[in-house]
Amino acid sequence: MQTRDDIFNTLRDAMVELFELPPERVTLDANLYQDLEIDSIDAVDLIDHIKRQTGKKIAAEEFKAVRTVNDVVEAVYRLVQPVA
Repeated sequence: MQTRDDIFNTLRDAMVELFELPPERVTLDANLYQDLEIDSIDAVDLIDHIKRQTGKKIAAEEFKAVRTVNDVVEAVYRLVQPVA
């Protein structure tokens, strides 16, 4: 099972690679749109990357609600939790 820290580290590495961001800018509190300047095309790329890594897709409606890197971590964490 992945921890939130594992998800954050994987997500940070992906954002650094996909969007050419300095790693120190990708913090849990960073706002995707204001601090990291992620646009809607970038968001689609990130959703696609998450799907390739987890085999599961975050619903577009759910992704619209995320604002910070931590919001994405939480969405992925819920996505990868085993169903009881």
